[in-house]
Amino acid sequence: MRKLRTLAVIGVGLVGGSLAMALRRAAAAGSIVGCDRDPQALERAAALGVIDRAADSVCEAVKGADLVVVAVPVRAIGRVLHDVSLALEPDAVVTDVGSTKGEVVRIASQELRERASRFVPGHPIAGREASGVEAAVADLFRSARVVLTPTPTTDADAIEVVKAAWEAAGARVATMDAERHDRIFAAVSHLPHLLSFALVSEIAARDDAAELLGFAAGGFRDFTRIAASSPEMWRDIALQNRAALLEELDRYAARLAVFRELVDRGDGPGLERLMTEARSARHAWGAGHRRSASSE
Repeated sequence: MRKLRTLAVIGVGLVGGSLAMALRRAAAAGSIVGCDRDPQALERAAALGVIDRAADSVCEAVKGADLVVVAVPVRAIGRVLHDVSLALEPDAVVTDVGSTKGEVVRIASQELRERASRFVPGHPIAGREASGVEAAVADLFRSARVVLTPTPTTDADAIEVVKAAWEAAGARVATMDAERHDRIFAAVSHLPHLLSFALVSEIAARDDAAELLGFAAGGFRDFTRIAASSPEMWRDIALQNRAALLEELDRYAARLAVFRELVDRGDGPGLERLMTEARSARHAWGAGHRRSASSE
């Protein structure tokens, strides 16, 4: 990729910090400027060498930047894009890392106005349970999928800049429209997180929660691992993608009702059949995942 003179990262947490570290390692950015609503996080990012310079405001960070990466919770993107629009260089490119895209596209059009063609919506499919710049690692996106959801009016050269940046970070880039993205991730990401939070919430609300959790082992740990993720982030994702998520919750509830009915009837063969189908699908997905990883 053409080396960026200046990269501005708005939100120097896990994702923003990891991308900055990855692009620094790839020598893809000359200077990295950071901005964050938490002054202490910004200080830590500078002390850790994640950024070269801390900016006091979004406008200050954006001035002179070739690429602006907005790595803030999705419900804060509108406020940030408003400030970005006030200082964005004529040929600069803006992207985000939010897990929902339809609402982000709408907000970007509203806030960036005539500069919206320079905005390339993005979603890196990578993360860790830990959050904050201390958890940032340069390898976070190696072999990870990144989805870009440009609109018909997005400038082709802007798409190439963002695509090249993610590839320099080690990611595999795919493109699709925002609506399709939100339906897919409501099913395979947003729903599982909500279910994990819900199970822990239900168990923790019981009078004998301490005893129950004292006997919880691998199955509970594996299923609820993602409930250790950021509540703020997943609250925002659930609300911004509510229509698609509600559809997936209804689908899941209907399938859960089938399993409940089989248990209630004592229908062992029926229960085993559905479990076998699910196991086969899970094995096939796992095998495909391993083949994809080994081909990198």
